Amino acid sequence: MARKCDLLQGTLDMLVLRVLSRGELHGWGITQKLEQLSRSALQVDEGSLYPALYRMEEKGWIEAEWKVTANNRRAKYYALTRAGRKQLETEQEGWDRMTAIIAQVMDSA
Repeated sequence: MARKCDLLQGTLDMLVLRVLSRGELHGWGITQKLEQLSRSALQVDEGSLYPALYRMEEKGWIEAEWKVTANNRRAKYYALTRAGRKQLETEQEGWDRMTAIIAQVMDSA
């Protein structure tokens, strides 16, 4: 069983953008996908996810549309925009750079 981990500050947007780069999902689907991809190490609660989604929608990184789910319920589906793809690229580059720097420091004698 995977050990639960807290998200590092500033990583939620990047992770949500990455999940949405695979296709549109509703909020619950996003949390489930993050949990699945992290092998249950990450769990994002609604109090963190929805403010992030609204913020990213306001910035133009994602767009939302009401649709009917497979369970015949209405849900807001989120999809990545062109600006969101660019932001994901930028965030991925920053993450790669930062993790390389941290690894360099941690591996130093």
